[in-house]
Amino acid sequence: MVPKLKFTFSIRNGDNDVDLQRFSDNVCRSMLSLQTPVLQSLHLEVIAKKSGTIDFGVLVGIAFGHHVRELVLTVEFSQGSFRFPINLYKCEMLETLKLGGCGSSIILDVTSPVCLKSLRTLHLHYVFFKDEESVLNLLSGCESLETLLVRPSRNDDVKTFTIAVPSLQKLTIQSGYGDGADYVINAPSLKYLNIEACHHYGSFLIENAPQLVEAEIFSGNVIMGSLTSLKHLTLSISHLEMKVPAGSIFNQLVYLKLFPSELEDWNLLMLILDNSPILQVLKIQSGYGVEARNEWKAPKHVPQCLSLHLKTLDWCVDGIEYGEEVAEYILENASRLEKLILSFDVDNYSLSEEDKLQVWHAMESMCPYSCEFDLVG
Repeated sequence: MVPKLKFTFSIRNGDNDVDLQRFSDNVCRSMLSLQTPVLQSLHLEVIAKKSGTIDFGVLVGIAFGHHVRELVLTVEFSQGSFRFPINLYKCEMLETLKLGGCGSSIILDVTSPVCLKSLRTLHLHYVFFKDEESVLNLLSGCESLETLLVRPSRNDDVKTFTIAVPSLQKLTIQSGYGDGADYVINAPSLKYLNIEACHHYGSFLIENAPQLVEAEIFSGNVIMGSLTSLKHLTLSISHLEMKVPAGSIFNQLVYLKLFPSELEDWNLLMLILDNSPILQVLKIQSGYGVEARNEWKAPKHVPQCLSLHLKTLDWCVDGIEYGEEVAEYILENASRLEKLILSFDVDNYSLSEEDKLQVWHAMESMCPYSCEFDLVG
């Protein structure tokens, strides 16, 4: 009657066919002895040199027969792979599916639309899709999906990874080296977006996300559609391509955090400020050695958010050159500023106490008289 089960097998070296067969038999016997009407969760983790004789299809099929609600399957083979059986895409009671692999240990070959109508959470860690059609067929059959995490395996056969899920509310994409796919996001109910990607590897097109409230983007090749609903934005990129009408980019944005690492990022900051009329909180995490001196030019006009709405400026310094001219420009023009917070990166030991004191005095001298000044660290 146990409603939650977890089975783990881990032998990375040697010939493990006999051990893997014994493990598979033990799991099968345990699953067949179940009497609980609903299996709340099944975690199955197999780490082995090669796939051997384990039959995941049978084990997962038994779980589906017990109306499993959560299935977590982690498979890592040095040799061989596991092809998720197509008949197991028809579990109408499954609510959470988490698949994790290594290389091509788990292959998703989805030749027709699935039927996972109760699925709300889907995690795909290093899963190998056979083709672009498999991506479309899997996601199109998840009509109730709310949370999706994609951490793709290197796959030259998927050039365009299309995420078109009307019910999706939370999306995380963590793309590493070797993943050259272009991502297209069409999610009209999306409220939270997180993109973490290596630079110069593929692109991300936010095609349709009219309800997006919060976005955290760590990538260098993102094309944004109109994000008029966005309220919280975190950016750590050097080149942001914005495909929107001028003056209508971030008209609901109240919180912005930026990680500048070169001169272009200061220009990006000014572009966002100019198109964020009601921004109230600005956080700057300046990278080591980032400066604007003698290169950065202040805009000819003051953004509306600075003169009317900005209340908090939070500046974390990671080096003696931290964009002092930009900070001075903001502080001079932020007439409604109520609080200035200055902090130092605790993991950076290149800043001496004398350096910190120098930055502190500079910021303090620029701080408006009526503004509260806090020093952290």
